[in-house]
Amino acid sequence: MRRAVFPGSFDPITLGHSDIINRGLSLFDEIIIAIGINADKKYMFSLEQRVSFIEDLYSNEPKIKVMTYEGLTVRFCQDNDAGFILRGLRNPADFEFEKAIAHTNRMLSEIETVFLLTSTKTSYISSSIVRDVMRNNGDYSLLVPKTVNK
Repeated sequence: MRRAVFPGSFDPITLGHSDIINRGLSLFDEIIIAIGINADKKYMFSLEQRVSFIEDLYSNEPKIKVMTYEGLTVRFCQDNDAGFILRGLRNPADFEFEKAIAHTNRMLSEIETVFLLTSTKTSYISSSIVRDVMRNNGDYSLLVPKTVNK
């Protein structure tokens, strides 16, 4: 089975995230959307809300699992028999950052990182931009799946 982990904080999940996930479904038998827990980070949404947004979005997709984790992503992958890490790239800066992490992960394990370029229509979306729009009472509905708009 070709299982991939798509890690992130998903605070909140965006249309950019769902674009990568949806396109990854054709590449993998299963995708674990792994919500990382970082005690040093202040989140806008609780862990329960973030899990709920994603589970609601993919409630009819049997190839998607939603899990939470702490610690190294490669260790989470190993513990869940996932041979791949799925990542989205929006721009050259993302690539440079993600490349360094992918090389490190490869040194620590046999896990391969698969990069997908975000679609043109979602390449500008980031969770930090969405949070800023939300904090300032802007219309964020065009940036996130409907499950975040509840």
